[in-house]
Amino acid sequence: MSVMKVAIVHELLTRRGGAERIARIFADMFPEAPVYTLLYNEKKLGEWIPKERVRTAKLPVSRFPFPAFIRYNHHLHLRHFPKAVEAWDFSEFDLVLSSSSAFVHGIITNGNPKHICYIHSPARYLWDSMHEVVQRASQGPLGWLKRQWLERTFHALRIWDAESADRPDALIANSKEVQRRIECYWRHGSNVLYPPIEDFWMEKDVQKKKKDFYLIVSTLTPYKCIDRAIGACNSLKVPLKIIGEGCDRRRLQKMAGPTVEFLGYQSNEAVRDLYSQAKAVLFPAKDDFGLVPVEAMACGAPVIALGEGGALETVQDGETGFFFHEPTADALEETMHQTRAISIDPAHCRAHAKRFGRDRFEKSIRETIDMQCVGCT
Repeated sequence: MSVMKVAIVHELLTRRGGAERIARIFADMFPEAPVYTLLYNEKKLGEWIPKERVRTAKLPVSRFPFPAFIRYNHHLHLRHFPKAVEAWDFSEFDLVLSSSSAFVHGIITNGNPKHICYIHSPARYLWDSMHEVVQRASQGPLGWLKRQWLERTFHALRIWDAESADRPDALIANSKEVQRRIECYWRHGSNVLYPPIEDFWMEKDVQKKKKDFYLIVSTLTPYKCIDRAIGACNSLKVPLKIIGEGCDRRRLQKMAGPTVEFLGYQSNEAVRDLYSQAKAVLFPAKDDFGLVPVEAMACGAPVIALGEGGALETVQDGETGFFFHEPTADALEETMHQTRAISIDPAHCRAHAKRFGRDRFEKSIRETIDMQCVGCT
């Protein structure tokens, strides 16, 4: 592998999230590899992946000096993304390693080079969340017009999305939940490899005595369902600290009671400390995998999560946290109330999280490359 010429691909390098962490790991594994992306925000991702390594797509947005809220708003450029990823020429490479949440599984390599694609999920707004996205867009001025545009756009993109799923030489799903979606939407098999955590291991012993506050660490977007946590904490009148930024912050602040505190972006060191101090970390939405519960457990924090999706594969009910089973604020509130007096061993949480280490992840990726790339060099 040391002499192979590798390219790395990730859809959007515009924010720091779980998918972008995988792209960063791929970039660290192959430090000479260029990184292809549809949109790149150097201010947000330059520290992880420097500009000198990045090759951006040719999109209409790149022809004009649009302000940031237009340039990096991927919803405005959806129609152009399939054509853009298909236009990339990888013929000079031996291997393409991609990290896909929507489009880059559709790059064209024709088996030379080999293409190994790590799937965070088939695009949720095209499939399982499509009706919710369209319904939200239908509200407000010109809602009917936005609805018509989205319905036509999503229909065309779904056809392309499913048809292009056969293009990679190997598909790797980031959880059994995502593996199920790949089978359901794409009618395609895949192997499961859980994503790793690396920045949130406590270097000191985890704190056994917790403070009386709950914690959210998340991008503030509607599908994260943070309003459920706010509603539960408002009713219980218990402290809730929220770390993160996003388009939903203004709405969430309006509904927050006096015990809810918005902390915005925080450094990894600050997040680790708050994880270790929190009574529990709340994970109120169904997610593909969800790094936050694993990060929390690595710092000795129990997790209260919706009992669906990737959380079922990471949280041990009654041992490293608790589940609530209805996607409502009332159900979360009831579980929080019932478990406030129950103590979870922080050391057990941390030991469980070690299943998701980076060494294991990189070893599995390299084994997949070995199997796919015999004779590539």
